[in-house]
Amino acid sequence: MIQLKRYAVPFACALTVLLAACSSTKDERRVPTPLVEFKPVLNVNQAWKASVGKAGRYLFSPVAVGDAVYAAGENGTVAKIDAKTGQDVWRTKLKDDLSAGVGSDGNLTAVGGLKGAVYVLGPDGKQLWTATAPGEIISPPLVGNDLVIVRTIDGKVVAFNAQTGEQKWTFQLRAVPLNLRVAAGMTFAGNQAVLAGFPGGNFAAINLQTGDAYWQAPVSYPKGVTEVERINDVTGAPGLVGAQTCAVTFQGKIGCFDANSGRPVWEKNFSSDSGLAQDEQIVAAGDDWSVVNAFRAADGTSVWKNDKLKNRQVSVPFILGRAVVVGDYKGFVHFLSADNGELVGRAPTDGSEITAAPVLAGNTLVVLTHDGGLYGFRPQ
Repeated sequence: MIQLKRYAVPFACALTVLLAACSSTKDERRVPTPLVEFKPVLNVNQAWKASVGKAGRYLFSPVAVGDAVYAAGENGTVAKIDAKTGQDVWRTKLKDDLSAGVGSDGNLTAVGGLKGAVYVLGPDGKQLWTATAPGEIISPPLVGNDLVIVRTIDGKVVAFNAQTGEQKWTFQLRAVPLNLRVAAGMTFAGNQAVLAGFPGGNFAAINLQTGDAYWQAPVSYPKGVTEVERINDVTGAPGLVGAQTCAVTFQGKIGCFDANSGRPVWEKNFSSDSGLAQDEQIVAAGDDWSVVNAFRAADGTSVWKNDKLKNRQVSVPFILGRAVVVGDYKGFVHFLSADNGELVGRAPTDGSEITAAPVLAGNTLVVLTHDGGLYGFRPQ
């Protein structure tokens, strides 16, 4: 696998196998754009701060359910935090180091340990059961519909009975020679299917009962001569609004599909190593240069681009009302107008990288940093 390192260096150069191919000429170096001054129109107030431990070499994501946020760190810490106050509801320290987290439905909470271990905690944070997936887990589990679903780094999707830990099914597409080491999420489509993107540019809706595919569709196809040039992974978690689901690939395309049939609605040439966010109006994503783009959800027409965060390694975006929220490699949280892309607000955290999408718990926007800082913001 290719180890993806999200730092303020050229993305291609951040892939270890591409180091030799990266240019060292001054014109091609990707220097992070300095932060520009602007007059904020959105007041971003920090309500509280908490911590769950550093991420180490992994990419952890928080999840919000109601007024609570669940988060984990590499050191085995898993916590449920009241998003109103920032106080622990419960906190558990597992004996194993963790490589992925966290997934929760508000009742059960799941994280991934080293060598494929799956840990599931009950409503009080106590461990209920553990199981083993057939490979390393670096993506957050998905919990719901009486299932705990995990995916391994080579693209296997494995479902366990949420109460007993019994393995129910495994889904796998054709393996590819190389793929990115990124946390590729999954999304429930009601109580019928789970949506997941795969290395090689494929996208599928998987039957929750049988593990068979309702449909498979290519987001994009590999191009190029070398295996590195042909890396074409779906990155981030698929979006889903109504009957439309959207996905984006590295070195490929961004596009939306009919969630019932997999039929393409629109597609655009695009490349992202992080992922996208989607609502009824727009689909937002940062490209490989961290230029944030917004496309009209209905037909893919470009709505705006913002290059004021270029090369700042923006995170997976989150759409908060009429703002698109992204973090960067220095721990700043940026708020962009969903209408025109202009910067409307900014807030600092602890100075470490933000890779995961922010989440909304009640009326609190929660951001997790690489150093394990959880920050609760209330934009006004």
